[in-house]
Amino acid sequence: MTQQRRRDAAGTKQAILRAGMEAFTRHGYDGVGVRHIAQAAGVTAMLVNRYFGSKEGLFAAVVEASMADRTVLTSDPATLARDVAVALVHRTAPGADHLSPFLLMLRSAPNPRAAEILRAGIENHVNAHLLQVAPQLRDTDRAAMMLAVIAGFWLMRKVIGDAALNSTDEAVLTRTLEQLFTVLVHP
Repeated sequence: MTQQRRRDAAGTKQAILRAGMEAFTRHGYDGVGVRHIAQAAGVTAMLVNRYFGSKEGLFAAVVEASMADRTVLTSDPATLARDVAVALVHRTAPGADHLSPFLLMLRSAPNPRAAEILRAGIENHVNAHLLQVAPQLRDTDRAAMMLAVIAGFWLMRKVIGDAALNSTDEAVLTRTLEQLFTVLVHP
């Protein structure tokens, strides 16, 4: 008697999403295909398309999932500048996780359609959350500047491996970033 594999639609969809997250983060939108993601998830490419419609649909779901997680932005307006500085220094430490929403963005942004999806994810999740926590940033360029500082610091410290940023004491980095974010959040 053969044993049939139990079907688990939610588990299958989650496995595909995880495989897509890892693949797009490591290789970017243009660097990976549906077959590769399907193989990593233990399913067929047809099943990936069934659940997500297309590679683009899977990428949009990955962006939604990754941007919904709060990686550096917190929810306390009184400590926002400090909390973001602490989280950013921690998340960009040399030994920190390499599968971050930042790397997903960096490696996929060269594709124009992927950049549109990323921009929408940032606006709908990251920027919207920042404006909810710090409404005084609405209708100013300071929210965008804050996100640019976060992205630039992440790029220089984690991706480029800037020697100065990686050799500076983390308390000093945190203090400096906190001062910069304080100027942006509370002018």
